[in-house]
Amino acid sequence: MLENIDLNFILAVVIAYLLGSISPSTILAKAQGVDIKKEGSGNAGTTNTLRVLGKKAAIITLIVDIGKGVLAVSLAEMISGPEAAYVAALAALCGHVWPIFFKFKGGKGVATAFGVVLRLDWRIAVMMFALLVVVVLITKMVSVGSISVCIAFPIACWFMHREMFPVSLIMAAIVIWKHSDNIKRLINHDENEVDIGKLLHGKK
Repeated sequence: MLENIDLNFILAVVIAYLLGSISPSTILAKAQGVDIKKEGSGNAGTTNTLRVLGKKAAIITLIVDIGKGVLAVSLAEMISGPEAAYVAALAALCGHVWPIFFKFKGGKGVATAFGVVLRLDWRIAVMMFALLVVVVLITKMVSVGSISVCIAFPIACWFMHREMFPVSLIMAAIVIWKHSDNIKRLINHDENEVDIGKLLHGKK
């Protein structure tokens, strides 16, 4: 039975999860004596990092979160092939949302999800990014943009990259679930609007 176990596949998925578990926002905040999960929205992601720590930290967070998604999928494909790459994409997202290094308390996964999709099919990634930008500019709410992308992502995969469709459904469900508090605030009409221009011209 053991001979049927693909150790390279397992290794690829484990590495992807561990890469996903790296949380730049948490590390940068701790370096400044701040607990990112207790400040702002409490989310260890780019938007809250921008709000709490400023532009430089937010840019670093965004680059690392996207980069670890790209790297996780790339390594998985090198180690075990295309099938491992799809599972690694999900593993990297799970690592970001439930990081083993930070008591399984991570971010919402949008940037890391973008990174893995960028590596799997850049066309879909570009489409989702464009949708995110348009929705955020119209609504001034990053959460609405993120949720919109989660709804559109599996649809795009169904038509453009059907091999990704099962994973895309799970990824979308995880990210939407992580936005449950935002959804409640949207229903109650008290979700915070984000003035990106003001934030970018603000601190640091």
